[in-house]
Amino acid sequence: MFFYKYVSKIISIIAFFICIFGFSYVYADDIDYSDDTMSESALDGLYFETANISESSLNLNSRSCIVLDRQSKSILYGKNEKNKVKMASTTKIMTAIVVIENADLNKTVEISKKSASTGGSRLGLKTGDKITINHLLYGLMLRSGNDAAVALAESISGSVSDFAILMNNKAKELGLKNTNFETPHGLDSDNHYTTAYELALLTDYALKNPTFSKIVGTKNYTININGYPKNLSNTNELLGNLNGVYGVKTGFTNGANRCLVTACKRGNMDIICVVLGADTKNFRTQDSAKLIEYTFNTYTYINIENKINEYFNNWISNNKDNFFIEKGSSQNIELNYSSLENPIIPVKKTDVDNIEIFIDINTYLQAPINQNDKIGNINVLLNNTVICHCDILNKKLIPKKSVYSYLLDFFTNYTYYLNSVGI
Repeated sequence: MFFYKYVSKIISIIAFFICIFGFSYVYADDIDYSDDTMSESALDGLYFETANISESSLNLNSRSCIVLDRQSKSILYGKNEKNKVKMASTTKIMTAIVVIENADLNKTVEISKKSASTGGSRLGLKTGDKITINHLLYGLMLRSGNDAAVALAESISGSVSDFAILMNNKAKELGLKNTNFETPHGLDSDNHYTTAYELALLTDYALKNPTFSKIVGTKNYTININGYPKNLSNTNELLGNLNGVYGVKTGFTNGANRCLVTACKRGNMDIICVVLGADTKNFRTQDSAKLIEYTFNTYTYINIENKINEYFNNWISNNKDNFFIEKGSSQNIELNYSSLENPIIPVKKTDVDNIEIFIDINTYLQAPINQNDKIGNINVLLNNTVICHCDILNKKLIPKKSVYSYLLDFFTNYTYYLNSVGI
């Protein structure tokens, strides 16, 4: 009887500690332990439901999200997209690009005790294991291994804290003013944060690197640890299941909730969708798919440079004789306009016919007018909002008249006067 009481007390104590500590454990992605996984059949149904979704019916669960057009860097949809938030394992986007830009990917590293003991989602590394940096990157981005993140940080900088300096230097280089990194894996910390907007900009930068793009677009991959193969599957539930998706990264911690960064391209439109702070994996998947389908159904590209060029040339033809250049050696002014940062821009399909172009220019000028002097503006408006601007510039120098020119004008005009009066 005493034995049973003793065992019962031990079980009660164990249960108590499980209740206290088990629910406070912080994960860094969604592998195996998730009870809200989404099947491919559920995804198929979701795509059907979102085929013609409108902005008013999005009903997003995510606390913060954005859709960024990669070509123009325009925000096509945003919700709290500039709020500072935790980002969980989407942190590893920065980890990966810093490693790729600073390491020999063929180098073999030995796993430290610190790396092997890192909690959360894991690649399954043990102290003393040998693995290449390239395979660690696949473990980082496909399996979301926190142990791989620490191993990579140590291989580049010697420590997690020193690697975080590299991460923050890169963020500063990219102009990410509301982003700060403390670790390469993204476990919760009050001083480890970004915004949906800046995470999208970071992702856009990283995807320009072919090695990064190849890794995050890989569905399954076999790595080698100590010479033995290990098969990995990508945690990104949309990769291979939603048309056009070619990356990028999942994430989960208790503080960040469910996160997903998705790159998707259909035709010539290429977007990045970021959802942060969704309550469940189902919600983050639904929100991402809704935003992607909404974007491709709603937006189209227009060549704004062609529209400006046609309007500008017509305006010049109708107004070239209206210019007067005081003291100018010539009245023949030639104009062009400054180059556009984004000659092709996305607009809602329903707004294509609402684009207006306005030219603001002073036709009364005073010499000298130097080459490339600004003499006016072109503004492109959509629904009374400026979406594009460029300067009107003088193409060729128009100097002041010289004394010789004035004398020549005088004698020319005087001779004309004499002839006109019959003298």
